[in-house]
Amino acid sequence: MAQFTRYMNSPVGWLKLQSTETALTAVYFDAEKTDNSTDQPTILKEAESQLQEYFAGKRKEFKLKLAPEGTEFQQRIWQLVQNVDFGTTASYLDIAKQSGSEKNTRAVGLANSKNPVPIIIPCHRIVGSSGKLTGYAGGLERKRWLLKHELSHTSSTTRLF
Repeated sequence: MAQFTRYMNSPVGWLKLQSTETALTAVYFDAEKTDNSTDQPTILKEAESQLQEYFAGKRKEFKLKLAPEGTEFQQRIWQLVQNVDFGTTASYLDIAKQSGSEKNTRAVGLANSKNPVPIIIPCHRIVGSSGKLTGYAGGLERKRWLLKHELSHTSSTTRLF
């Protein structure tokens, strides 16, 4: 299956967006910008547009067809993570309970760390039970930035971290 690539600059650094012809498959941090794919499917252009709106504080929910690769368990966790609203957080324990077993907190953390579509599948909104920022594949500074960004664009009174 053909993969297409588009690079975009963002407040958290260069992002590399990857897709098939019809679905976004990955967003990579710390992308070293090279050339975009010659062909640019609509999904890549739309993903960049929605990410720009997000970073501008104008978008709180992404509406993109996603096709992240992962195990059945990872897919289930990523689906639950997508239900965590803009401007709020959930704990690994919260997600573990929703997945059917509060003993799965480590597995939830591992699945979260393997999320190939960060920001859009908002794994940055998952924090420790105490509210402490814990690991983030993009680095804790990015996680902190994304949470502060959301806090500054919401009327939510929920403490993010």
